[in-house]
Amino acid sequence: MTKKEYVYIDRELSWLQFNERVLQEAEDPNVPLIERLKFLGIYSNNLDEFFRVRIPTVQKMVSYGSKALPLLEFNPKQTLKDVYAYNLKLQKRFEKTYANLKKELAKERIFFKNETELNEKQILEVKKYFKKTVHPALVPMMLSEDRELPELNGKAIYLAIKLCNLNELGQTFDVSYALIEIPTAVVPRFYVMNDSDTNSKYVIHLDDIIRANLKEVFAIFDYDKIDAYTIKITRDAELDIEDDVTSSLMEKLAVSLKNRKKGDPVRFVHDAKIPTDLKRFLVKKLGMQADDTVVPGGRYHNFKDYIDFPKIGSSHLRYKKMSPLDHPILHDKKSIFDSIREQDILLSYPYQSYHYIIDLLREAAIDPKVTSIKITIYRLVSRRSKVIHSLINAARNGKSVTVIVELKARFDEESNMNYADMLQDEGVNVIFGAPGLKVHTKLLLIKRKEDGNSVKYAHIGTGNFHEITANIYCDHTLLTADSRLTNEVNKLFKFFKDNYKRYTFRHLLVAPFNARRQFNKLINQEINFAKKGELAEIIIKVNNLQDTDLITKLYEASQAGVKIKLIIRGINRAICGVEGMSENIEGRSIVDQKLEHARIFWFSHGGQEKLFIGSADWMTRNLDKRVEVMTPIYNKNIQTILMNVLEIQWKDNVKSRVYDPHNLNLYFKNEEPKVRSQQALYSYFKKKLNSKKEEIENKLEEKAT
Repeated sequence: MTKKEYVYIDRELSWLQFNERVLQEAEDPNVPLIERLKFLGIYSNNLDEFFRVRIPTVQKMVSYGSKALPLLEFNPKQTLKDVYAYNLKLQKRFEKTYANLKKELAKERIFFKNETELNEKQILEVKKYFKKTVHPALVPMMLSEDRELPELNGKAIYLAIKLCNLNELGQTFDVSYALIEIPTAVVPRFYVMNDSDTNSKYVIHLDDIIRANLKEVFAIFDYDKIDAYTIKITRDAELDIEDDVTSSLMEKLAVSLKNRKKGDPVRFVHDAKIPTDLKRFLVKKLGMQADDTVVPGGRYHNFKDYIDFPKIGSSHLRYKKMSPLDHPILHDKKSIFDSIREQDILLSYPYQSYHYIIDLLREAAIDPKVTSIKITIYRLVSRRSKVIHSLINAARNGKSVTVIVELKARFDEESNMNYADMLQDEGVNVIFGAPGLKVHTKLLLIKRKEDGNSVKYAHIGTGNFHEITANIYCDHTLLTADSRLTNEVNKLFKFFKDNYKRYTFRHLLVAPFNARRQFNKLINQEINFAKKGELAEIIIKVNNLQDTDLITKLYEASQAGVKIKLIIRGINRAICGVEGMSENIEGRSIVDQKLEHARIFWFSHGGQEKLFIGSADWMTRNLDKRVEVMTPIYNKNIQTILMNVLEIQWKDNVKSRVYDPHNLNLYFKNEEPKVRSQQALYSYFKKKLNSKKEEIENKLEEKAT
């Protein structure tokens, strides 16, 4: 078969299928109730980003016309049609799930109430809260036919207000419209009222608190009737950075971020009960058309706020906390450098603690032997990053500190700009990525003077230097002093300084320089082994598999007899299990309490296994337009750990979904004992820690006797 004859799943539909798996978690009765609410929040937040980023791109492609279809390799008009239909179907499931969850929570004495359901005592409490906390944060906007609509925040929700008087027959006249932004940035979305007599909790949305007090908000008017309906605008959030050589990247980015806030509206979601005249007015003012981009919804929007739902009710309503474990090698050592020098170390989050990375940076900041620290920054905590704090301390202690800051990390641009300013103010050498490339790799290089020699220590990871997401995202980090790897990491930092220089990498797989070529070479080697009748297997674990060239190569390997296992969390354009094309490819997706984020690549290589971890998904942008690093794992013990991780995840028959030719998102089930991989991996790493502690205790006892 040629590439033209191969079949691939539409990228946008594949993403929606991933978000459906998130919705499945909200639907799953085995998931604790409050966690199910949070999954609704994650689903909603994901969908917002999808409509802010992907849909505008596809909409622009429609304007290219039919002549561009062969180049695009898909029909954007048909994709939009399919996306809107799929999304509408999921929205109905979403609303049904939300209604069911409220019923289930009522059994736990947690009740949701709107403004019409409050008793007299609750009305007084809500009015008091409104007057003290909510009213000062409200800024109503009166609307008019002869004035433009104010710029609406694409991340906010609004109450669209209809104010009118009534005649003797109950007919409306003297109609006016207004908008109120629901101030969730300064006031919590949920207010909880306690009833000690019944041991009950009553939750009211901030939206409904405002609805209950609309007469007070518009007290200067004398309208007979005031009604409010929630609306939400989703705007095009893609940055448009002008190629102006007279402006710095920081200046251009600042302008582009400002423009993002007023990007074209791509979706208008509204309460299905909104009056026709008010809806027509808003749609016209937004310059939209009443088509698939104008979506009816429920009474509430911005369910992302449910991610931070109040901690109320019994503990069984939430997941049991998975406290990060100590590392078997590092937990009792004074110097992390000493441990890394002895052997390569693998850290696996969130199962093991991230504090070792902070400890490593702190140690480097005060260690007199350390001469320089170099690091790549893509995403950090938005405020008070311990990583940044340690780097600044290192600079103050006279270390040479270089930070590669990626200013174009989507939705983290402003935070990264602020950190860049902070670092520069402290004398840190800040480099803004590489021209034409996003720096997405997760590298840290520390140089120490040891016995007159310069020794390098490197961090090569799959996740960001982000101490909060390290408790949520499943990632791996290699800490190494192996000169084969550290010397090549050093080459990368030289490239960041002098982009015109090109370096040879014999060990690291580096995008966009050699990663694509090396991945193709590794797959071809498996094909050759298969053709000779030898063992030929591949396991790929990534977040997204989108690049059709690599998928084509996997199809070719499947036809040659190579056994391929794919563990893909999100987008997967490969169609698994199709006779004559991909019958030797199996695919799974794990969605559970924590976010699967690691990238692991394993090739049987005729019995001489090759294993890599790194920052790159198999997406065209990652391999061709970003700086990414995958490191080989040379340490046999770490190879064993990572293979055990892959094996446990492949055995998951609780939270794993199957990629089948029909993309039904069916759970993987078999007759084997239940394996929930994230819980099994926590137990696996805990057992390794306990074994190491027991080994140390036994040695101490032997020494004592």
